[in-house]
Amino acid sequence: MVNYSDIFKSIKGKFNSEELAYITHSLQDKDLGVLPIGDIVSDEAVSYSRSSINQPIMFDVPFPPPQKTIFTFIDLFAGIGGFRIPMQKEGGRCVFSSEFNLAAQEVYNMNYGEYPYGDITKIPVEFIPRHDIMTAGFPCQPFSISGKMKGFEDTRGTLIYNVFKIINAKRPKVVFLENVKHLLHHDKGNTFNAIIGGLKNLGYKPSYTIFNASDFGVPQNRERLIIIASESKLFDFSQVEKIKAPALREILDEDKGEFEYLNEPYTLIDSPKRQSSGLIFAGYRNKKIRKAGVRPGTENLSRVHKQPNRIYSVDGIHPALPSQETSGRFWIYDGKDVRKLTLNECYKLMGFPKDFIRSVCITEQYRQIGNSVCVPMVENIVKQIKLQLL
Repeated sequence: MVNYSDIFKSIKGKFNSEELAYITHSLQDKDLGVLPIGDIVSDEAVSYSRSSINQPIMFDVPFPPPQKTIFTFIDLFAGIGGFRIPMQKEGGRCVFSSEFNLAAQEVYNMNYGEYPYGDITKIPVEFIPRHDIMTAGFPCQPFSISGKMKGFEDTRGTLIYNVFKIINAKRPKVVFLENVKHLLHHDKGNTFNAIIGGLKNLGYKPSYTIFNASDFGVPQNRERLIIIASESKLFDFSQVEKIKAPALREILDEDKGEFEYLNEPYTLIDSPKRQSSGLIFAGYRNKKIRKAGVRPGTENLSRVHKQPNRIYSVDGIHPALPSQETSGRFWIYDGKDVRKLTLNECYKLMGFPKDFIRSVCITEQYRQIGNSVCVPMVENIVKQIKLQLL
């Protein structure tokens, strides 16, 4: 029995990133390592895969492939695997992963024992295995469609078009897409309509909803557009189980060693009120008042409107985590002090398990967790996908 970590150490540096993806995919699924992939992978990498696929491997990573496979899936625009953790937990075996960012590729490999392929636009469609579920938290690129509403054809030149090409070639039973809530209104709704039209033109029945991370047991106001499409029938989102989120204070770290306190003047609001989102605006930093372009009589509000100046009560929930380090953590008030979230608390707000291996780079951690998906949300959706569509 050979440990996966030892195998990867022996090949890293000998092969490029696409070849590492090819080899590690073949170690996860022995049927994948015998296929050539044109100019992307060298004959040496193909030969290595063929000679290695029959050796027994111990995947000494936090989230190894499941021992029992209930369904297969592919993980596109994979990030750090926010889809993969719950999909594997529900019995899914990943047969293909792709992620453009090199730092995210490294984290993905450390956690799942598989190095993702890079640019999805350069991977031949015929190389991607057939699968039951496609997952894709695709980037919202600008769509040049000018309201023509031709569905599939309207998306040419965008990454979603590559997603559609894979759907058309592999015909997964279920397509699971995730994006920001604003996609509904981008370009006056034309972008969203083009995506829905594209799925319909491919013979799929799409349904969609807006889910909030706070609907799934994590105290974060993170609204996301979810699209589920199937050839068989419409997905019923009302059957997805929701879990009331606790107050932010219930998930906070107790070790104060990494706390970053606010060491400048601030103002707390008397009797702060809970908003419908669950946020409780508790105060603001006393930053310089912005006057240009501000209506008379509202000058003091200018420092409130800028989000990094805001302070939120831990008796409510936290705003959506952005991906930038400078704005990735808002100020929170615990009844005594004002501080920022720790990075560990940020990962809790996305539902990542304690044993998840994070990047050694602080900036990358902010980017990666801010761009990820809420793990418990995906898990509860997948449970219903299994019941309704598989």
